[in-house]
Amino acid sequence: MEYKFPSGFLWGAATSAHQVEGWNFNDWTEWEKTNANRLAKETRMEFQEWQQEKFPEMFEPKNYISDHACGHYKRFEQDFDIVKELGQNAHRFSIEWSRIEPEEGKFDEREIEHYQLVIKALKERGLEPFVTLWHWTLPIWLAKKGGVRNADFPKYFEKYVKKMVEVLGRDVKYWLTINEPEIYSLNSYYRGRWTPQKKGILNFYFSMRSLMKAHKRAYRAIKKITPLSMVGGVCNLSDFKSSEGVVNAILKILFERFWNHRYLRRVHHQLDFIGLNFYFHNRIDYGINKNKKEVVSDVGWDTHPEGIENVLANLKRYDKPVYITESGMADKEDKYRRWFIEETLKAVSRALERGVNIQGYFHWSLLDNFEWDKGFWPRFGLVEVNYKTMERRIRPSALEYAKICKNNSINL
Repeated sequence: MEYKFPSGFLWGAATSAHQVEGWNFNDWTEWEKTNANRLAKETRMEFQEWQQEKFPEMFEPKNYISDHACGHYKRFEQDFDIVKELGQNAHRFSIEWSRIEPEEGKFDEREIEHYQLVIKALKERGLEPFVTLWHWTLPIWLAKKGGVRNADFPKYFEKYVKKMVEVLGRDVKYWLTINEPEIYSLNSYYRGRWTPQKKGILNFYFSMRSLMKAHKRAYRAIKKITPLSMVGGVCNLSDFKSSEGVVNAILKILFERFWNHRYLRRVHHQLDFIGLNFYFHNRIDYGINKNKKEVVSDVGWDTHPEGIENVLANLKRYDKPVYITESGMADKEDKYRRWFIEETLKAVSRALERGVNIQGYFHWSLLDNFEWDKGFWPRFGLVEVNYKTMERRIRPSALEYAKICKNNSINL
């Protein structure tokens, strides 16, 4: 059976600056140094025995220090050669704000030139740049001012965005303002797991409100400078399924309304397209995450790729183009990744048949990378990275994905 995709469909993979570049200096690099020992100790309680045996590096504090990461900052041209070899025609990456504005109001022209070269390298290889303006890391000076909870955060963000669009706008059509505001606010301002480790529903509420304001200001600024550009936001949305019973049906509605649609309802007038990150399936049975876990990724996440169809169908209400800006699984042995990609794209094809305007798919991730508070041990990459030698090795699943990209279809 063949699943065809529309003409002009964009195929790619995604990265984020802090996770792949290396040699950063921001609020996360400082947090890593302070928390590496704690994170290494807590793994014994957080992960199961099979994970601990498979990834003994999780017990080493150095695992939680990003340091040179994948060395992508210096190797981006070689990495983009791999992207081209794999038949992709687009690439999503992020700009590291702390490089651009290391001191308040002072922009580093050398670092701006670096990202100009990154975009040039993409376009020379026929790759459409999708530029994420903020993927969670903050300049030190802004973190000291309170970061996202500073009342002026939206203004600071707008100023940085204006600078980027003024210098890069001629060569960039697609801009993504903020990556996963709900995930950032959940882990940094509700659970207190990530920097700045704040807790409570009010911290979550005010963080989200600040990020909504920041997105809206950024959208207006970008459209004023480059009216023909396409500006989107990136949300991490879940597939909610309810067990039998009225209570479960009501809980499903409430979870979907709060998690999947609260942010989008408030910003959809300032979106030219929606960026969807999809990883999670949640079965509701008088509680959340009551999953069967038939296929589990290395980080313990239940994989349910077909659930993306329902999430996409529910986005139809906004009448916007949709790009799947992240979708993937941690799978060091590359045992399930091909299956995951094929099942995901079959579901995407079914959503297209249901009239959802889907225009691209970006797999997470191009490279194995630094996975925030889990460090280096989870392996999400289409391309395996040897962190000692920086050698790249294309995984078999990447070659299968390449066939899909080149043929613009899945032939099963």
